[in-house]
Amino acid sequence: MTRSVYLTGIDRGDGRQVIELGLMDLLTRQTGRVGVYRPLLHDAPDRLFDVLRGRYRLEQDPATAFGMEYHEASAVLAEKGTDELVSRLVDRYHRAARDFDVMLVLGTDYAETNLPDELALNARLANELGAVVIPVVGGTGQPAESVRAEARNAHRAYESLGCQVVAMVVNRVAAEDRAAIAERLAARLPVPCYVLPDDKSLAAPTVAQITRALDGEVLLGDDAGLSRDALDFVFGGAHLPNFLNALTPGCLVVTPGDRSDLVVGALAAHSAGTPPIAGVLLTLGERPGGDVLTLASKLAPGTPVVSVAGNSFPTATELFSLQSRLNSATPRKLETALGLFERHVDTAELRGLLSVARSERVTPMMFENALLEQARSGRRRVVLPEGTEERVLRAADVILRRGVCELTLLGETQAVLKKAADLGVDISRAEVVDPATSPLRERFAEHYARVRAHKGMTVELAGDVVTDVNYFGTLMVQEGLADGMVSGSVHSTAATIRPAFEIIKTNTAARSASGRVVAGDGRAKPEASIVSSVFFMCLADKVLVYGDCAVNPDPDAEQLADIAVQSASTAAAFGVEPRIAMLSYSTGTSGSGADVDKVRKATELVRAQRPDLMIEGPIQYDAAVDADVAATKLPDSKVAGRATVLIFPDLNTGNNTYKAVQRSAGAVAVGPVLQGLRKPVNDLSRGALVQDIVTTIAITAIQSQPPSVPPSAPPSASPSAK
Repeated sequence: MTRSVYLTGIDRGDGRQVIELGLMDLLTRQTGRVGVYRPLLHDAPDRLFDVLRGRYRLEQDPATAFGMEYHEASAVLAEKGTDELVSRLVDRYHRAARDFDVMLVLGTDYAETNLPDELALNARLANELGAVVIPVVGGTGQPAESVRAEARNAHRAYESLGCQVVAMVVNRVAAEDRAAIAERLAARLPVPCYVLPDDKSLAAPTVAQITRALDGEVLLGDDAGLSRDALDFVFGGAHLPNFLNALTPGCLVVTPGDRSDLVVGALAAHSAGTPPIAGVLLTLGERPGGDVLTLASKLAPGTPVVSVAGNSFPTATELFSLQSRLNSATPRKLETALGLFERHVDTAELRGLLSVARSERVTPMMFENALLEQARSGRRRVVLPEGTEERVLRAADVILRRGVCELTLLGETQAVLKKAADLGVDISRAEVVDPATSPLRERFAEHYARVRAHKGMTVELAGDVVTDVNYFGTLMVQEGLADGMVSGSVHSTAATIRPAFEIIKTNTAARSASGRVVAGDGRAKPEASIVSSVFFMCLADKVLVYGDCAVNPDPDAEQLADIAVQSASTAAAFGVEPRIAMLSYSTGTSGSGADVDKVRKATELVRAQRPDLMIEGPIQYDAAVDADVAATKLPDSKVAGRATVLIFPDLNTGNNTYKAVQRSAGAVAVGPVLQGLRKPVNDLSRGALVQDIVTTIAITAIQSQPPSVPPSAPPSASPSAK
């Protein structure tokens, strides 16, 4: 029977979209078969369903995602009564639910619905659907005691109507009251109550939304600038010095179009980053001359300048009435909402309360979400040397909004801040370090001179070397000032990982008194003679681990065995049970030759070193992953037909195979993930997308976590490999 979760409220204005998005994210980590049902809808199509369908790759027909529109429900209620209305809504739910393991049901919104006793209707529907219930209470503008009383009353109301309330959410409370409200409700309610503070950026309209609402004309600006949030409004009328003192971060400047001095001054302040603004809104239908607009475009490229016909007073009235809503055109707000949910909701506890069994089927989305959750559990710090690269800054924005880990961005400080401001991304919670002016430069130069003294390195020469962002970032990791590093979006593989070879080295470079290989923090790690890599290949219903597809051109048998052991350890760390297939062009004893013998010897070495590992080799790819082929070729093997870790005999085979599977089978390739270093450094493809960078940062954070943090498991450099 489909498991059903009913999210409902007690009044309008509770900001429930944040909770709806967070719950959907939580459920899709457990199973790839989640459906959505909204019993009553104002107007089709359902905007939030479109967001969920796009973000979580739902295959659900939009026509099945809602029961009926409110006007139809009112007519049914008036003509045939509540029982008939509920019967029709329940019937339509079951027609949708039969295709899914879990259904997220989104209760009515209390907004001009003309339905009597809406709370009772939600309770009745939840009971008829056999759903567990999570009520949401809004706290906007209310004192703490009032919020606490409403939460208790809401719990009592739904329970008295027979609902199985598993948790409560109080949303949009004043940040200074959040802790006190949470503490009091924990003592007064019999179920967990999660309390989320108000985040004004979620309600802040974007410049694009303001432009559409006011029928404005865009004089300057690009899509990135128009997507900025207007966090405040500053109305220009004062002289320039006083006006500049009134600017606030993220504000939209509203000024008559004939005040060219304020336009230029605001954009100059933005260019200097003191402070970055959302844009400029010109009233009265006036616009600056062409020379002023040309200067403005050079001062702050991409920053929007918009002209509207009305004067300042009616414009202000409209501005203050605008509120943003989550939709596919506001991706940063979606990340902010998810970050807010994940910071203030105990997702592990809530997952247990919902009793959603983890599916054996693992989709790419499930794997990626599990990575973010696992990374978040350790709160590590990752350094990003490419601090002025657009994709890196956009990825940093996502990581920070989701609270995945702490970040350090390297680059000339003003250049990093200006680039971020121009893109409209928020990196205020990141550390920005300029290697050229950092007080760490001298300390790092001395360290690098010591480790490279055998190559003739001096402190004076090292002082220049360590200003290179990749060397500086690697030294931050080595010195414990960061837990891992991600680079390579604009640097070659060699430029990214050569500093790690020189400074961090492989696991064999550090041993404890007992002979165990240890990391810099004393944790036992598998011994590695070389640095290698794996890709996580996310197929439609499972995750495979491919190694080595990016680093070692032609490993010998000993190196191949090392790659297999390291890849098994990496797979296990990310929740993939390692069953190793040592790939070759023959299976078992059917073939011979130098290439097959190398794989056979490597397999024997792994069995001798790690008898606990399940391994088969030599074995062909089809026998490794196809149960029918395996039943013919190796019927008694524990690995054949169900291999999860596939080790390729050389880089030529591995690199071409992963790309062939990625392109032909539509697999999501996550990596390369480097292994064998004492501390994690990972290399990006120079064609990496923002999501690829986000995932790699999360993987790096996970690699640096101590073994005590359990995985939230879902069921020599070769630059040419990029």
